[in-house]
Amino acid sequence: MRPDLAAKYDLRVPRYTSYPTAPHFHPGVTGETYRKWLGAIDPALELSLYLHVAFCADMCWFCGCHTKVTRRYAPVATYMEAVWREIERVADALPQRMAARHIHFGGGSPTILTPTDFAKTIDLLKSRFLLKDHSEIAVELDPRTADETYIKTLGACGVTRASIGVQDLDPEVQKAINRIQPFDVSERVVNWLNQYGVPEVNVDLVYGLPHQTLDGLLKTIDTAITGFKPRRVALFGYAHVPWMKKHQRLIPEAALPNTDTRWQMYEQGCKMLTETHGYVQIGLDHFAAPDDKMAIALKTKTLNRNFQGYTTDTASTLIAFGASGIGSLPQGYVVNEGEVHAYQRMIEEGGLATSRGIAISDDDRLRRDIIERLMCDLEVDIDAVAAAHGVEGSAFDSEIEGLAPLQEDGLVLVNGRRLTVTEDGRTLVRAVCAAFDRYLKAGEQRHSKAV
Repeated sequence: MRPDLAAKYDLRVPRYTSYPTAPHFHPGVTGETYRKWLGAIDPALELSLYLHVAFCADMCWFCGCHTKVTRRYAPVATYMEAVWREIERVADALPQRMAARHIHFGGGSPTILTPTDFAKTIDLLKSRFLLKDHSEIAVELDPRTADETYIKTLGACGVTRASIGVQDLDPEVQKAINRIQPFDVSERVVNWLNQYGVPEVNVDLVYGLPHQTLDGLLKTIDTAITGFKPRRVALFGYAHVPWMKKHQRLIPEAALPNTDTRWQMYEQGCKMLTETHGYVQIGLDHFAAPDDKMAIALKTKTLNRNFQGYTTDTASTLIAFGASGIGSLPQGYVVNEGEVHAYQRMIEEGGLATSRGIAISDDDRLRRDIIERLMCDLEVDIDAVAAAHGVEGSAFDSEIEGLAPLQEDGLVLVNGRRLTVTEDGRTLVRAVCAAFDRYLKAGEQRHSKAV
């Protein structure tokens, strides 16, 4: 990427894990709205389930997730009681016991759960939903708090994928983000996962962290790939949003890499993962082994994107449990109350914990499909997508014209109404998507940087 283009397009734009994006959700969508939407779901559809464990043992200062820090298990136990009641309540609102093919535990840190409570949660899900053969059960792991008994329980419960948060292996960087995690701590957990039959391991890495250097990042990537042999890798850009996440104010902004260095980290990191280690790049920030399901989905153009990022999950309905969980239904999006005690109180009072959301229109669905194809495939046939929605592709001619600056800079190719993001433009795919976002205000500064 030329330095002048890096500066020109260093925009703040949504990550497009949904459309419309979260800043446009509103409190007009309530628990009763959600209950009605659940009851109207086609029973023949398969579901995807997400469970948010909203606690960690320590706060990582770079974290952008909804979580609380606790050193006692009592608050976690109380919280899980509420989550279990929510699971029962949502299942009761569905038209029947429905099938689920994907289950994802996120956080916070799911590893804060006791093995008993994790197993109890899996048993409850299996009793209230029909788990299909070869269902994927994925869990995000903090190697610092995952012991052998916990990992053994994951294997016994049929967990198929574990995502290991590594971030960076440099001790100075780890100290600056309040996450001390030596290599051997992660290596021990990966060995247990292999020993107890969890077949797939992902590794999450982050660039743009305080005191991080290009050489240090490349060393982390090489060490993590060689040592852990992950099937998938995520290389995320650190989103510094201290106006939203107050703990990020503990990170000295002067220690953050500048824009030019961030671009070099991203581009050189991608090059190492693809050219040196043989991964296939998926969209903006994911990488997969060539024979991995995600790489195959990319090739067959069946890749999708949801609140967990890129996914092979094709379910049209994502049911989320726990504080701050975001669900996606055919009618729109719903968000649970994010404050843990308020979430628990809403469940204790006998309702659902929905605090906001948005009903989506036919235009939203059409634009969502255009944006998703751009994010996943780096190309889209506007005429074909529009026709699938009963609309003429010419309705988007003004948006296509608005891409002229990116086209002139060689970042996107326009052939009629077929758009192709170039390899140089891959890093700016979110800026291309923004042209089709009718909600996005010019000069919006509440989102993270494009890279």
